[in-house]
Amino acid sequence: MNIKLLVVGKTNENYLQVGIDEYLKRLTRYANFSMEVIADVKNAKSLTPAQLKTAESVLLMAKIESGDHLVLLDENGSEYSSEGFAKFIEQQGIRSVKTLVFVVGGAYGFDEVMYKRANGKLSLSKMTFSHQMIRLLFVEQLYRAHTIIKGEPYHHK
Repeated sequence: MNIKLLVVGKTNENYLQVGIDEYLKRLTRYANFSMEVIADVKNAKSLTPAQLKTAESVLLMAKIESGDHLVLLDENGSEYSSEGFAKFIEQQGIRSVKTLVFVVGGAYGFDEVMYKRANGKLSLSKMTFSHQMIRLLFVEQLYRAHTIIKGEPYHHK
């Protein structure tokens, strides 16, 4: 199974990028994983939040194939423990999902096109994190999930 993370805008904070890079390197041992950065919408400051969400949706949808299993990282999504998230990842492989795509939207979230296309929503916490920080949290949890699946000692109960 291929796993892809789509994110809007580059990571501006070096300390976050260092962490992301570390977990991206670790993940290569477990999964065919890629993280793709979608360029920020041009002239975003002149757009309303609804217009910005629509413009981001167009860019994101261009990167999503019809057969992809799409999960939006959304504050109203399902919440899992680390073990529960590992089980979710494992179940997608059992279901023969070819490509599992997770998406971190822009600052205002997603428009209706993205919600209608999505197969599910995932929330990493009831707390709100910056869209840049959530990338690091997600790749760490994906790495953790794979170590749980493999029964390795990274995760402690």
